[in-house]
Amino acid sequence: MTGTQEHPPRVWSTPALAALVTGAAILAGAALWHGAALFLSLAPPNGISREYAEEIEGHARPEFGQDWKLFAPNPVQENVAISARVRTGPGDGGGVGRWTDLTAQDVEAIRGTPVPSHLHQNLLRRAWDFYTVTHGDDGEASDGRAGLSEQYLKRIVLQRLGPAAGGERPVEVQLRTRVTVVEPPDWHVSPLDTTPRELTLPWWPVAMKDGEDL
Repeated sequence: MTGTQEHPPRVWSTPALAALVTGAAILAGAALWHGAALFLSLAPPNGISREYAEEIEGHARPEFGQDWKLFAPNPVQENVAISARVRTGPGDGGGVGRWTDLTAQDVEAIRGTPVPSHLHQNLLRRAWDFYTVTHGDDGEASDGRAGLSEQYLKRIVLQRLGPAAGGERPVEVQLRTRVTVVEPPDWHVSPLDTTPRELTLPWWPVAMKDGEDL
């Protein structure tokens, strides 16, 4: 009976080791670039994706194009504070109430709450988003739904402020907003203007039907 012959361990030559290491580095780099490019093509717009947009899209599309995003919708990148007041008498001589920060009320209602209300989180904010997409920067209507967005926003405000009008019926309502861009991280490559932008809308008349649910 013959004994088992042991084979000596394989010894790689220096050129072979160099080729293996180089090939592994190239494959790892390609996999890293591929993963990063696909991630940035799906992520919300940011400084890196804007700076390298051409390279990212050139790699990701059309072969690796996706029809979904990492976030739906994109994370809010602005803080919008909405305030309102009502007038309870006709003309300039009517009683004008103080400004009430409705957004601050919503924030206070959900702060520290383990299961916050979607109503407090989204109703007013989504109503304002609806208004902004149906109006231009000058406040002029830019969409056929502009009147509907005004009516919707007005009724929400009246439901919030109507009971605080001292029993008098509001005849006009006015809104103002203060928009502040969320501070970018230190590694953000594109500078952002974080100066607050303020907008005061004109007085909107209040009809009897606007307060039916008050």
